[in-house]
Order: sequence, then C-alpha cells, then structure tokens
Amino acid sequence: MTLEVAMDMALTGFHHIKLPVSDLALSRDWYERVLGLAVHLEFVEEGTLMGVALKDPSGTVELALRCDPARAAALAGFDPIALCVPGRAELAAWHGRLEELGEPHGGIVTGAVGHVLVGLHDPDGIEIRLYSPHPQPGQGSEQQEPRP
Repeated sequence: MTLEVAMDMALTGFHHIKLPVSDLALSRDWYERVLGLAVHLEFVEEGTLMGVALKDPSGTVELALRCDPARAAALAGFDPIALCVPGRAELAAWHGRLEELGEPHGGIVTGAVGHVLVGLHDPDGIEIRLYSPHPQPGQGSEQQEPRP
C-alpha cells in the first residue's frame, strides 16, 4: 500500500474519545459541571451502569467515560485530550469559567501553535487541555507549554 490514502479510506475526524474513570458518577458530574457536557447515552451491563457518552451543546464533541479504575489510575497526570476552542477570547472565557467554579488549573500558556489552558484535571487526575490553535500577535504569554 502506498502513502496516498484512497478517498474511500479518508478520515473525517474523531467519532468519540473514551476515558477510563474510577468513579463514574463523580466523573460524569465533573464533566457536566466543568465542561458543560450532557449525557446522551448510558451503557448498562447486567443491570450496572458502566459508562456514559456525553456531548457538548453543539454536538461537536463526544466523550465517553467507562468505569475502569486501574486504567484511570494509569492515566493520572497524563494529558490525552486537548479540546479545541475557536480563539483566544474563548480561551479567556474558559479561564474565567474555571475561576468562577474554583477549579484548579495552570493558566493559559503559549503552545506550539496558539495558546493552551493547562493543568485542568478531572477527578482521576487526567489532564484535560483547552487549546486555541490560532495565535494572535501581542496576546501571548511568555510562558511556554510544558513538554513531556
């Protein structure tokens, strides 16, 4: 197979992202309260709620949470998700929202391209970043995004 991708093999984006969590109810509440996501599917196995799928109000972002404490613990401190926001003003609005909620975070820093709000952790310690990939001259922070 060549490096060229045939049209029938094209990708259009992510369908959803699934994260493991140790406490499904606690994590669901956090993602609803902090990120404004809403449950649209529940996954029940043998009478037990094992997972949920959440969407943002526009239906653009879909995130699934699955009860799996061991895997959640393994991801603590890692940043598997960077959610995209339209611009620097929206990123600042998110910063304000997190401040109002009293949600700890590391502030807005200059990323490789654009700006990123770092240090936001879900109840399992998994870092969720908010990223504005469009730099605007004169509005950047002098601090650089931490590198792994």
